[in-house]
Formats: sequence, C-alpha cells, structure tokens
Amino acid sequence: MLPRPGSVCARFFRLYHETRMGFRETATRPLYRFYENRLLATLDRDRLPRHIGVIHDGHRRYARSEGLPDYQASYRVGMAKFVEFLNWSDELEIPAITCWLLSKENLARPDEELVPYYEVLMELFEEIPNATTEHDVGVRFIGSLDLLPADLQAAAKRLEERMPNGDRRVTIALAYGGRQEIVDAVKDLVAELCAEGTEDVEDRIDADGIASHLYTADLPDPDLVIRTSGEARLSGFLLWQSAYAEYAFVDVYWPAFRYVDFLRSLRDFTRRTRRYGK
Repeated sequence: MLPRPGSVCARFFRLYHETRMGFRETATRPLYRFYENRLLATLDRDRLPRHIGVIHDGHRRYARSEGLPDYQASYRVGMAKFVEFLNWSDELEIPAITCWLLSKENLARPDEELVPYYEVLMELFEEIPNATTEHDVGVRFIGSLDLLPADLQAAAKRLEERMPNGDRRVTIALAYGGRQEIVDAVKDLVAELCAEGTEDVEDRIDADGIASHLYTADLPDPDLVIRTSGEARLSGFLLWQSAYAEYAFVDVYWPAFRYVDFLRSLRDFTRRTRRYGK
C-alpha cells in the first residue's frame, strides 16, 4: 500500500527516491552518453519516421518497483520524461508525434488514482510552453475530452490556444479510444453525406472517406509506434492509422525511458524494410 499523497511519509520517500536517482544518474551518465553518441553517429537520418505514436505505459508499476511514495510521484517523473521526449523528437526533427496520455478505459479507475493524475496533467500543460521555447511546436488534443473534469478540459484548451501552430506537430490523446475514433469518423461521414443530399449513402462510405474524418486526418499515418513497459499490444491506439506502422515494444516503464531507448527504437526502425501489407 502506497503512502497517502502529501503525507510526511510520502514527502520523505520522494526525497529519498530523488536522491537515489541522482546518484544513479551520476554513475551511469558517462556510459550512456558514449552509447548515445555512437547511436547518433550511425543513425540514418533520411530514414527516420515522419510520425511517431507513443503509448506511455508503466507509471504505476514504476512507482511500486522504485518504492515511490505514491502514484502521483511516478506521474510527475513520467510527465517530466514527456517534456524530455518532446525535446528529443524536436532535436531529431521528427515532424509529428502523437502521445497517448490517457485512454477512455482509464476513466474507469478509482478517483484516488485519477485525481492525482489529472493534477499532474494540468501542471504539465502549463509547463509545456515554457519547456519548448527553443522549438517551433504546435499542440492539439484528440479524444473524448468532454468526459474529463472541467478544469482539465480548460487546461487543455489553454495549451492549444498558446501553441496553435508549429513546424512540429504534437498531438495529445486524452480519454482516447481507437474504436470510438472510428465510430465518430463514420458518424461524421454519414452526417456529411446526408447533409449533401447524397443518394445511396452506403456506396459512398469507403476507406478514404472514413480516413478523412479521423481525429488525425491532417497528419500522415504513424510510421512507428512505441510502447513502453514491456506490453506487446496496442490496446486500441490509432487502430486505423497504425495498420502499416512498425512497432517498438520497449521493456522499461515510461518514467525510466531513456534517450538511448529512443535512439535504439529509431535505429531498429531505419533498418526495417516496410511492406505496407504487400
């Protein structure tokens, strides 16, 4: 049982964890820097993905494995890693990333897990503009945001308004479900056809029509989908768009995801021969 967030015990464990992580980082950083530089030197930049999808999995298991005081502590570590990841992607000139920070199914979790996560997400949305000032990034949200608390919806809207456009596109999926996205796309397509007075509507419902009404219709389909925590499944993430994507299932939990893990995923992607179902 994890200590209650904000308690004296929780604060003590957080300080202990941060100190331990600092020692670990100091001891291993030179080795990882050498490996990162080696990977960067051999990375074929011309074959990098144009669009990366990321499933940020493993926060709760990370909290338990690291002896953190509460799940909120691991959420904060994970969202700090999210900001790092934005900068890594920008430095490598990845044009678009789509990050799944909350699934629609996650909304069934108990309030004692969701409320602390909502608080961390709101902190993240306030921090992103300050943390990406050196990069030209536009942010938008997809998913059933109307199911979220009003203050979280407002924080997401403020972020979109502060960062509406950019050479790099960051899409954040909240209360998102891949099946729901396809349902919404079909509904929108049918409504459009009916409004046009189209006859034989069923004959006009095709793959191109559905694709044009997806949440990410203005983005290229993801070339690479990364999932952390060792789980080898998509769980409904970008179901339609990722039909021909390549996948990287990384063993580490998201809060422990390192630049070297990202570079290895990109290296493996550049070495693959994509067949697009052929």
